[in-house]
Amino acid sequence: MTVITNGLSTSLSVGGMDLRRIAAHPDHWYPLAWSDEVRPGKTLARRFAGEPVVLFRGKSGQLHALEDRCAHRQVPLSLGVVEGETLKCGYHGWSYDCHGACVDVPYLGRARLPNGVRAYPVREVDGLVFIFPGNPALAERHAPMALGAKSDHRYKTRRLNREIACHYSFLHENLFDMNHQFLHRSLMGSIKAKCLGRRQGEDWCEVDYTFSRTAGRPSLGESAILNTIRAPKDGANADLMTIRTGYPYQTLRVWVNGGDPVLDVWLGYTPLDSQQRTTRTFGYLSVRKSKIPGLIHAAWPFIRWFTEAIFTQDKNIMEQEQKAHDAQGDDWNNEVFPPILELRGLLTRCGVPMDDAGIDAAMGLSSR
Repeated sequence: MTVITNGLSTSLSVGGMDLRRIAAHPDHWYPLAWSDEVRPGKTLARRFAGEPVVLFRGKSGQLHALEDRCAHRQVPLSLGVVEGETLKCGYHGWSYDCHGACVDVPYLGRARLPNGVRAYPVREVDGLVFIFPGNPALAERHAPMALGAKSDHRYKTRRLNREIACHYSFLHENLFDMNHQFLHRSLMGSIKAKCLGRRQGEDWCEVDYTFSRTAGRPSLGESAILNTIRAPKDGANADLMTIRTGYPYQTLRVWVNGGDPVLDVWLGYTPLDSQQRTTRTFGYLSVRKSKIPGLIHAAWPFIRWFTEAIFTQDKNIMEQEQKAHDAQGDDWNNEVFPPILELRGLLTRCGVPMDDAGIDAAMGLSSR
């Protein structure tokens, strides 16, 4: 790590590597769509790190994921037709099964079938569709489990769905560093975050915060989230926020006076383009229901407005970070906050350098 304190721009690379040129490691499950977006008998075009993927459901309702390029003329298979459990290219009618094998060329028959296309391990968890773009032999080892409190009936949940023009690492840093509350002053007044502690492992790190208000009043949305269960008691650290990056996902939980979290957030970040400068966020934000029937539903419009406004401010500032990086051609950040330094180390350690030929091999692209 190089830090220059002469008042000029600073290069803050980790181990000599620019974090913004670290690719998301393909040997993990990444969300590509909501389950209800993939309708039976229909195709859905998506991308992971520049690679086109087509999702489709066969007649049985089973979900499949293939490379979205016909092996013949390379046109998108997502323009084709689903027949039973196969996908037929819309150009010449070449057919592919759920494993990507070409099973029919109408004008040649089945005697001289060419090579097929890549198939991805795919699964649905809590209403999200995930693919595994890396080595299929490792897919089960990293299979995603429950996504936050999405399936917990004690919570009311909304989807988080946003495309952001920045590298995924900016999203991890933005959430992990609660010292940026000044950004949200128009929505929350003046909030001071206090770091209570942090922990880390080989592929994860956590940080704890508590907050105090130095000026202004909470918005209705903020109050609805924190006070739906009960108002905080007097005393230090009545509230506790824990943020965790468990590579490649992120979670945020908030407790008020102990008990179950009043807020539970799960986030997955999927790079869209080959340079990974555009990221789609998939996630769930769950708020603990009150014991008063119907209260959470009455408060929900305020919660939605508040969280959308917060996300919009975060989106805009992270895109500005990416623009600065692109203009400077390097990472000039003057980072001093220990939890973020640890997080940057984690993301560098767990990711893959973009200029490493091993990326293509890991994603199975070199074998086509």
